[in-house]
Amino acid sequence: MTTPGCYTCAMEADFDALPPRERVAYDRHWRVAHATGTSLPGWLVLLPRRHVTAVHDLTDAEAAGLGNWQVALSRALRAVTGCEKTYVVQFAEAEGFAHVHFHVVPRDVDLPPRYRGPGVFGLLRPPEGRQVTSGEADRMAHALRAELHGA
Repeated sequence: MTTPGCYTCAMEADFDALPPRERVAYDRHWRVAHATGTSLPGWLVLLPRRHVTAVHDLTDAEAAGLGNWQVALSRALRAVTGCEKTYVVQFAEAEGFAHVHFHVVPRDVDLPPRYRGPGVFGLLRPPEGRQVTSGEADRMAHALRAELHGA
């Protein structure tokens, strides 16, 4: 089920044509994408594959997979990026982005203090030329997919 005006649903509707960065990994209930408009390689977004706008509306099957995905992605990010830890954040409040989604963000040991905790959102929408390119996001997607699949 897709909802008009929902960015995530529009991407899901075109699932088979999505580039690697938009389908890093997936199963029946969840899809993982590399965030767009970030300066931080490996910033992931975990998305339910059906339209849902509140965590309490997840099905039992979706909820059962949520924790497994968050841990698996955190482990893969640590292996691929060497990050010290990951942040997992969910708001789903921006216009066009009310579809539930979880940011899974690698936090490197040398991340400046101003970008730690909620400040990490300062790494979204950086000036032109400082964003992770589509090619970089695709390369990260391939590396993470290989790590998740034990290749």
